[in-house]
Amino acid sequence: MSTYKIVLLGEGRVGKTCLCLRYVNNKFSSDQQSTLEATYLEKRLNLGNKSVKLNIWDTAGQERYHALGPIYYRDANGALLVYDITDRDSFTKVRNWVKELRKIIGNKIVLVIAGNKCDLEKYRQVEESEATEYAQSVGAIHIQCSAKTGVNVEQAFLEITKGMMNPPPTAGAGSANVGGTQNNSNNGNDDSNPRAKIHFVEEGQTNGGCC
Repeated sequence: MSTYKIVLLGEGRVGKTCLCLRYVNNKFSSDQQSTLEATYLEKRLNLGNKSVKLNIWDTAGQERYHALGPIYYRDANGALLVYDITDRDSFTKVRNWVKELRKIIGNKIVLVIAGNKCDLEKYRQVEESEATEYAQSVGAIHIQCSAKTGVNVEQAFLEITKGMMNPPPTAGAGSANVGGTQNNSNNGNDDSNPRAKIHFVEEGQTNGGCC
């Protein structure tokens, strides 16, 4: 079984913990509290004939915890950079995370930029085309998703997992936008999908982390 480490980065309240909990156990709570420092979740899945274990680290987004970031992402294989499509500042901060990751880790880390809360389209402040263009410029994949409805949540983690399993010569080189309209709300629990037969194990209690 191959093991990969994914770290979630982004501002507080953008939905990092909600995305994790939706992906790992298909649950959502609108009252999810903010993560303090970091929370660890584990997920196992089969992709084709390969067994994969994902060690998912959900980090706190509050500024006072920013200095702790390198502790969690320095040895990560992939990073899911989350912003809230209704909050332009959260998207601006993603740019800062990308610069930091590239500076410290280089191009070997696989990046997926996730625009969460696509169910709140009428409150959008970040256009999908803008986010996609930026992702392409930094060799990342962009995807719109919703922890609340489940849209594209599995797809976001699937894209980063595929990238970690099959890294190009320069990880992240070549990018794509994964549309914001595809609904993957079953989160891979459909046994009819041979690449997404998932067994999950959650370790430790979550401290929260935003919706």
